Amino acid sequence: MTKTILAAALAVAAAGAAQAHVSIETREAPVGTTYKAVLRVPHGCEGEATKTIRVRIPEGMFAVKPMPKAGWTLETVTGPYAKPYKQHGSELTEGVVEVSWTGELPDAFYDEFVLRGTLAGDLAPGTTLFFPVVQECADKTERWIEIPASGQDPDSLEYPAPGVTLLPAAGGH
Repeated sequence: MTKTILAAALAVAAAGAAQAHVSIETREAPVGTTYKAVLRVPHGCEGEATKTIRVRIPEGMFAVKPMPKAGWTLETVTGPYAKPYKQHGSELTEGVVEVSWTGELPDAFYDEFVLRGTLAGDLAPGTTLFFPVVQECADKTERWIEIPASGQDPDSLEYPAPGVTLLPAAGGH
């Protein structure tokens, strides 16, 4: 009986650990649309408060605008896109490629970090666009940057990057 209880407790703990990574709220979005990425940070780094959240913008998402957070410093890094994107009659060749928020999120609390941008219309439906996130704490850094190989279960990764599965383009505007 004790082994059964211990096994059940370990299974619950393992399930909790698998869900304890940075995740994304809306996990599906159609290509060619505006997408709001809400990144959830459920904890700090082994008991330490989170000091900085850094998000790398995946190629194929452009015209990114992050949401400021009260009490946090917001910074963006701009750079060239791999190819130009059309938006409202203009050609965009560069834009935000990284967003960082610096502040303090105690380990006992959870928070969300938001940005929005356009998902290119030529992205392949059925694929996943990953948002690598680096979570910096006082003495430790968690790198949620692992991207699964083709056919690999993302839940098998220790530090999976959050991602959004791309759907076919939606009708209308």
